[in-house]
Amino acid sequence: MLYVIVIILLHFLSTVAFAQTDQSLREVKGQVIRSTHMPAVELEFGKDFKYAGGHKFVLYEVANAEQHFFVDAGKDGRIKRMYWVQFEGYLPTNDHSYNYKITKSVNIGGLDFVADAGARNIKENPGRAGGDGVRAREFLATKGYTLASDEVLSQRLVHLIGDKKRDELMIIYLEDMTPLGLTSADVAKGGKAQARWNEISEGLLARAQKDLRIKLKK
Repeated sequence: MLYVIVIILLHFLSTVAFAQTDQSLREVKGQVIRSTHMPAVELEFGKDFKYAGGHKFVLYEVANAEQHFFVDAGKDGRIKRMYWVQFEGYLPTNDHSYNYKITKSVNIGGLDFVADAGARNIKENPGRAGGDGVRAREFLATKGYTLASDEVLSQRLVHLIGDKKRDELMIIYLEDMTPLGLTSADVAKGGKAQARWNEISEGLLARAQKDLRIKLKK
């Protein structure tokens, strides 16, 4: 009984904490997202990407998350490429911090990012229920967008904020991988194109940075 009461109380506190935050989204004008905090920065995306909207939610009842999307899609709403921007921070009801295994890092516009890339079949590996990836696709669907293929390449860029690393800016560049004539299984360990992964991932990182401009604000 005590356990149930504690769970209910934690859920209530997390909901209240989120309700007390500013419910307005960060400002978006044209190709630019302007953030005044966590971090204070402007993110500008290439003209081929259309702003598809943004939303806020509590992620797994432990963190506030705000997502924004810029998409390169056909008239049928099928997304060939997109940028997914996520401002995220843990709630005051916990003492968690972000911890990433760093295999590669890049500096863009004065911000350091943990950089990792992957290939994935979204249908076979949709992600955890209620997770940010599922939420992202559900939101885009309400705007009439869907991924052009289940087979995707993704470049994740994560900037950790502050010494305690309880807040982060995450930018994910995602693209349809079918033009390569390959699947995620092909480039996985043991796949027929595994030896090409370094080349593919380096090209992906270059394309992710090509249509992204970052400007720090004081």
